[in-house]
Amino acid sequence: MARFSGVDIPDQKRGEIGLTYIYGIGRRSAQNILTKAGIDWDKKVNEWTDEESNQIRAIISEEFKVEGVLKSEVQLGIKRLLDIGCYRGLRHRKSMPVRGQRTKNNARTRKGKRKTVANRKKAVK
Repeated sequence: MARFSGVDIPDQKRGEIGLTYIYGIGRRSAQNILTKAGIDWDKKVNEWTDEESNQIRAIISEEFKVEGVLKSEVQLGIKRLLDIGCYRGLRHRKSMPVRGQRTKNNARTRKGKRKTVANRKKAVK
C-alpha cells in the first residue's frame, strides 16, 4: 500500500482515483500531479515504481497544502469568521447552512437530527 502525506492509498485503484484519498486533492489535482510526474492516469497504484512514487510525493509536498496543514487553515478561517461576528460566522455558530441554502424543508445534514417541538394544548372553554 502506497503512503503519501500520512494517508494509505489503496493499491487496486487507478492512480487518478487513489490520490483523491488525500484530503485537499481532488480529481483535477490528481490528474495534474500525474501529468507532471509523467505517469498514465489509468495506471494502478500498485504498478507505480519507487521512482514514480517519489516524484509524486515531491510534487505534492512542493505544490499542495494537504491533510493537517489544510485542515488547520480551514479551521482558522472559520474561527476568524466566528470572532468577527459576521453573518457567515453566526451561521457557523448556529450550525446552519452558510451559503444561502433554504432551511425550511432541507438542510438536515447541517442542522442534525430533528428536534420535535410539542404543540401547546388549547384551553377548554
